[in-house]
Amino acid sequence: MLESNALAEIDRHLYDPPESVVADLAELPGDLILLGAAGKLGFSLSRMAVLAAERGRSRRVIAVSRFSEAGRRAEFEAAGIEVVAADLSREAELAALPDAANVVYLVGRKFGTTGDPWTTWQLNTYLPGRVAERYAGSRIVAFSTGNVYPLTAPSSGGATEDTEPAPVGEYAQSCLGRERILQHFSVANGTPISILRLNYAIDLRYGVLHDIATKVWAGDEVDVTMGSANVIWQGDANAVTLRSLAHCASPADILNLTGPETVSTRWLAGEFARRFGVEPRITGTEAPTALLSNAARCTARFGYPSVPLLQMIDWTATWIAEGGPSIGKPTHFEQRAGAF
Repeated sequence: MLESNALAEIDRHLYDPPESVVADLAELPGDLILLGAAGKLGFSLSRMAVLAAERGRSRRVIAVSRFSEAGRRAEFEAAGIEVVAADLSREAELAALPDAANVVYLVGRKFGTTGDPWTTWQLNTYLPGRVAERYAGSRIVAFSTGNVYPLTAPSSGGATEDTEPAPVGEYAQSCLGRERILQHFSVANGTPISILRLNYAIDLRYGVLHDIATKVWAGDEVDVTMGSANVIWQGDANAVTLRSLAHCASPADILNLTGPETVSTRWLAGEFARRFGVEPRITGTEAPTALLSNAARCTARFGYPSVPLLQMIDWTATWIAEGGPSIGKPTHFEQRAGAF
């Protein structure tokens, strides 16, 4: 097993705020509320916001979720994060939330869409409109997904923010619906909004690298039909998220949030196999297209990620080989038909 000090050091890279985050947030007045904070991204993002507030402009950082998972609320509170337990789908609970000048919207549903699409649309499309009305006078950073784009050839460099959306499947369609609803309220109410199309964030407990490394370690086949992907360290995604509060606009600003490389699935399997001292079991043949986003605008605005790809691969390989924990939620990045 990984030693506790090694775990703590890697975790620090998820939430320790760069000076750029501290400086950008110091320029923004008002409190910060993170809605849907108990998901995969919310804890480290909330911790980064708290530390940035301690080192720069003092503010309340409020994490909102149902906190239905045992021990989850205590984890937030132990990290010094103010917690509000609320079901945003309940109008009275949404209305009763604290006012805040800065909002990060993290609510979303992906898995289970195929069997229960109406709940996905309610959470991904209807609810964002209710939140936009509740916080019409705030700055709002809202997460979307690269799944709103069509599959593109790896040689193209990936879809840019100007690429016409072509979502495949109801999950991706509902996410484009979220964007359109937020764009409407941004224009109608003059609400400054930033929409972040994320794919794929890497925490050693989950993510594309975790999925591939786990299969290679277990001797399972790695399907390379989805032949390429984009990845970004979760700590770098957190930094971009918080800094994007300063770039909210009306009409809404849209930004691809991912790493700069188009990474080969086959190459990743080979890199993990080399580190594990095994031969990868490859199945399938690379399709001519993949789900890819072009990060040029993001890197021009915020700089290159602080954690490079090879560092993520090394950390992930060590994590898997030494028994690091997993949250048990595969990304299904290889899914090409949009069924989740």
